[in-house]
Amino acid sequence: MEMELLAEYPHAHMDRRPRKRARLGWDVPEAPKAQVGMFCGQEVGDVTSFVSSGAPSDLTCSSLYAKEVARNASPPWREDDKDGHYMFALGENLTSRYKIHSKMGEGTFGQVLECWDRERREMVAIKIVRGIKKYREAAMIEIDMLQQLGKHDKNGTRCVQIRNWFDYRNHICIVFEKLGPSLYDFLRKNNYRPFPIDLVRELGRQLLECVAFMHDLRLIHTDLKPENVLLVSSEYIKVPDYKVSSRSPKDGSYSKRLPKSSAIKVIDFGSTTYDHQDHTYIVSTRHYRAPEVILGLGWSYPCDIWSVGCILVELCSVCNHHLHLFWVALG
Repeated sequence: MEMELLAEYPHAHMDRRPRKRARLGWDVPEAPKAQVGMFCGQEVGDVTSFVSSGAPSDLTCSSLYAKEVARNASPPWREDDKDGHYMFALGENLTSRYKIHSKMGEGTFGQVLECWDRERREMVAIKIVRGIKKYREAAMIEIDMLQQLGKHDKNGTRCVQIRNWFDYRNHICIVFEKLGPSLYDFLRKNNYRPFPIDLVRELGRQLLECVAFMHDLRLIHTDLKPENVLLVSSEYIKVPDYKVSSRSPKDGSYSKRLPKSSAIKVIDFGSTTYDHQDHTYIVSTRHYRAPEVILGLGWSYPCDIWSVGCILVELCSVCNHHLHLFWVALG
């Protein structure tokens, strides 16, 4: 009798309401320090990614590519946009720990969202990488570099600090401390007015210290540019600007913005490489590319120094806006 009932039970009338899903790895409270370094993994295509279950501040696991890891189920599937970007809504959760507050920016790699970290009770910046193989691989390289830099940059004064990372709906998500705008964004919002030479000198000193720090670790950034240098604070002051005759903004303002603090940090280590790796391919954004790279002669540490020089010229040039448009026009 029971067999007949089962055979006649119509699939069309099955209750398809979603059941309460099992507790997943990213919902589990943070493991005690004794368990730091454990990972749960999920293989997507040819890329093996891992979700750290350790404390956000303890990111010194010896290998990101551990082979023998426990497998875990995927969260509910969600369609990406046509370019592989994560589709989100303000106010929703990015795992149970982070709540999306606003969108901070977007680039070739993916998007950066400002999120509230419920655990640490602070705002953070989360880089959500596009769900495409090459960008996922670059993100794993960046995580490795960030962890290496974090081991040696104890005070966290040179490079952006990684807080955590996880793999969510086929997107590598990297959690950073929240910083201010990039030097490029500050210039753009300031109508491309140049920085005072004293400020440029201080920014240059910090940039060179950061580059020297990386080079001492035998690392080459390869993509230094104003977009990848962030002010630590977003606060600014307004000062009179007496050189606005032809460059006066539409509102007729005769003042310009200056950052309250000159402290900066370098970001974006997805293209960073060790000095012993292949150095024959093209690196650096076109505007900040060293001659030896353009000529295909091979490159090394000096390509970073050339990029720093280009940045400093752009920051103090009265026509940096025209320079930027010129490079854009060249394509």
